[in-house]
Order: sequence, then C-alpha cells, then structure tokens
Amino acid sequence: MSFGICHLSLIPVRKDTNHRSEMCTQLLFGELYSISEEQNNWLSIRIAHDNYEGWIEKSQFFKISEQEFKHLNTSPHYLSNELVQVLNNNSRNSLHPIVLGSKIHSDNGRSLYLNAEEYIFDGTIVPSNSEPNRDTIIENAYMYLHTPYVWGGRTPFGIDCSGLTQMAYLLSGINLLRDTSQQATQGETINMISDARAGDLLFFDNQDDVISHVGILLPNAKIIHASSKVRIDNIDHQGVFNTDTNIYSHQLRLIKRMI
Repeated sequence: MSFGICHLSLIPVRKDTNHRSEMCTQLLFGELYSISEEQNNWLSIRIAHDNYEGWIEKSQFFKISEQEFKHLNTSPHYLSNELVQVLNNNSRNSLHPIVLGSKIHSDNGRSLYLNAEEYIFDGTIVPSNSEPNRDTIIENAYMYLHTPYVWGGRTPFGIDCSGLTQMAYLLSGINLLRDTSQQATQGETINMISDARAGDLLFFDNQDDVISHVGILLPNAKIIHASSKVRIDNIDHQGVFNTDTNIYSHQLRLIKRMI
C-alpha cells in the first residue's frame, strides 16, 4: 500500500475515474491518504481523517513513506485559520496558496518539510487538538458565510452542507465524517428542538424520507447552512424557514449533539 499527502491548495476527489465524474469531496493541503487501487491515470484513495473514499488523478499524487504517514497521522498539528494564506517554499523561493482548514504538520505551526523542502507559514493557526467549544464552532461556520454551494466542496470558495459542518467542527478539534448521512450516525440524539443548544447539528430529510441536508443551530432560533450559498435562516420544530422566499425549505428530521 502507498501513502500520500496533499501538497497542493486542494485536490478534487471524484466518484469515478473520469474528470467528468462528480467531485464527491476535496483534499486540502496537508491532508493524508492511503492508496488502495490504481486504474490508468487514477488512484483510489482513502482519506485518513474521515475514511472517505474516491479517486484522484495520478499526477497529483505526492508520495510519503508509511512511517511518515503514521507519524503525521498520529501527531498533533495545526490548522490554518484564515480564509486564504500562502506558504513560502524556502527551498524553491516560491509561494503556495492554501485555504481555511489546511493542515500544517509542524511542531510550531510555522515551518514544515515535504521531501526535504522547507515551507514557512506565517498565518493564523489553531491547534488540531483544541478543546471543543460551541462558540468556536459557530464562529468557524460564520467564516464561510455567503460561500457559494458547490457539491463536494470544503473551502470558502465553494462548499456543500456537510462540508460546512465538517470544517466548522474540524477547526474546533472535532472530526466529523464527510457525508450528511454519515454525520447523522454520530453523536447523541436530542429529541426536541427546545432541548437543542447552539452548535448542535440539525438534519433534514427529502420527499423520500432520506436524510439529505444538515446545518448548525445558532442562538435565537437561527440556523447556518449551505443551501445555494452559506446562509442564515429561521428554524423551528417544522424545519428551515427561508427568509428570502418565506417558505419552509427543509423538513427537520433529527438533532445530534457532538459535544
């Protein structure tokens, strides 16, 4: 088995071995993965932090040893806490943009090495093992406000509903699974919205009674979620009340508490 690390700003992860195939998620800089299969110019990967599987283009693969993979995957690290920032590759005297939530595998959050090349990061960071905090989760979600909805997206330039919840929690030291249906299996079930607390996850079903949408409860009966864009709407026991259209857009199905 081979192992890799995302050395680019982001890498699209696709459902199948084709550039026209849907992007099911994205790798951000510093995220780790293992290789399980190769087909022509494509590699089947499993992402380390959420066990999500998909395909990346072989030319975007950056190989690391199994020893380094295990070390990086179990060692504390830092996350970029700015919408966009740059890494300075001192070895090549070049700049590399990275986005909010990118991983900085470094003892001090400033200098790191990939294949003996030194990178320097001078942006705002948060430790990956931060003490979970509801206020921080909400603050993190607000950083993506007005981001356009992009299926499979995980960045401030395009994100989907479960990508928003995953990243808001990740930046507060909590690993969520990737898809909405997977996140719905985590945490403690809360039976009544009157018992829910700001920071809890709210799940919604579609006309086929399938859980297909998720958002984060805010104070004062509000929700932040990715629907066309990351937006704030009203929420009650029935579901999301869209403040632009004045209709209920999503039917509440489940409430989960992660902290």
